[in-house]
Amino acid sequence: KPQTFSGLSGIGDLIVTCESMHSRNRRAGILIGKGYTADEAMKEVQMVVEGVYSARAALKLAKKYDVSMPIVEQVNHILFDNKKAADAVMELMLRDKTIENSELPWEE
Repeated sequence: KPQTFSGLSGIGDLIVTCESMHSRNRRAGILIGKGYTADEAMKEVQMVVEGVYSARAALKLAKKYDVSMPIVEQVNHILFDNKKAADAVMELMLRDKTIENSELPWEE
């Protein structure tokens, strides 16, 4: 529901996850960006890093429903194939431009 996403449990949680240094996901992401593997980052954070598992699930759903998600694909390569974050960013920036659908599925 749009109300769920726009509330504290949706966008509020997203903002805290991205901005707070108390966020396990952010701390792990910073470490991975510095060259740590996903396993090394999770050991350093010493708590469950939900984003690692969510990334794999998001890719699985994208494939199931035939949705192009190049960022999710690159995140999975970084997390599970030991691709360097800088290489993934470069690949994303150099890919061909595509038209993206701006309509949200729940809009009438």
